[in-house]
Parts: sequence; C-alpha cells; structure tokens
Amino acid sequence: MAVELAVLIPVVIVVSLVVFNLARFVSLCAAFDRISLDAVVSQGVSPAGNQTQMAAVDAVHECIVGALDERDLCDVRVSCEPASFLRGGTTMSLSPALTRFTCVLVYRPWPASFVIAGVPYDSPLALSHVRSLVIDRYTPGVVM
Repeated sequence: MAVELAVLIPVVIVVSLVVFNLARFVSLCAAFDRISLDAVVSQGVSPAGNQTQMAAVDAVHECIVGALDERDLCDVRVSCEPASFLRGGTTMSLSPALTRFTCVLVYRPWPASFVIAGVPYDSPLALSHVRSLVIDRYTPGVVM
C-alpha cells in the first residue's frame, strides 16, 4: 500500500495544481469581463484631462488594474483602434467616431514548472483572455 501511495501522491499534486490554476484563471476572467466593460464605458468615452486616444487607453488600463484583486498574477493590455468591418475583401470604416477598445488579460500559472517523483508539471507560458467593446467616444451612452 505504501508503494501505491508513493506513486499516487505526485499525480494527485500535479492534478490539483492544474485545477487550482484553472479555477484561478476562470475567476480572473469573470472579474475581468465585468471590470473591463465598466472601465471602457466609464473611462473610454470621456477620459479625465486630455481627450486623446492614448489618454483614454491609459485611463481604462489604470481602472482595470486598480479593480483586479490579484494584480501580481496577471498582466493587462489595452489597445484602441477605429472600428471597421470587412466587406467583400475590403475594410470599411463604420464611422470616424466609433472606437474599438480591446482589453487583454494575460495570466501566468503558478508554479511555472517542477518535477515531483518523476512526474513533470509544465504549465503553458501564459493564458490570455480578450474582451472588446465598440463605443462612440464623442457621444456618451452609445455602446455597440
């Protein structure tokens, strides 16, 4: 029985670490979905101070990072581009005022890798989750 226990414990530890990291990632994704949309609607439409795209991106980024609980586990990236659609192989702009904010959450599992009793555990380099929203930066309340 001791041999079976010695063989089973490393496998149980590796599986529990995978489940732990997956649960943490899902929890961060759920919070990130809510926080990122709120940040884009509140800060992206009319950022305080300068009314430029970079000021809006910085304001959205600061709002998301400030609201996330586990900041040391993940990185947040925010980008902004004019909204467009693809039709017949050509890209057409919807409106010069419509802007697509893309927020990306990059999660790095803990620990990165280790070996216990011959059972290796290598987590992927990073898991990412993307959320985007199209808004009209000059008309409050217009969200697409």
